[in-house]
Amino acid sequence: MPEISQFYGIIIRMYLIDNEHPPQHIHIKYGEYEAVMELTNLNIIDGSLPKKCRQLVREWAEIHQDELIEMWSTQNFHHLEPLV
Repeated sequence: MPEISQFYGIIIRMYLIDNEHPPQHIHIKYGEYEAVMELTNLNIIDGSLPKKCRQLVREWAEIHQDELIEMWSTQNFHHLEPLV
């Protein structure tokens, strides 16, 4: 599972489509927490994150939303700039 970005102890990954299912989404890990965020509406659809972490991930995903959707569609994974 390619790591797309990492910031403030938050790891963002995306699985290869062969092993995944719709909707388009990313996987987030923060300490003991894990969650899945849908890319079209940026809602958490599985798992949970602390509120501040969820806000940071959403802010980052808003910046990179088009790139994330393109990565999902093309399978051309690359590192995205972290939130600073």
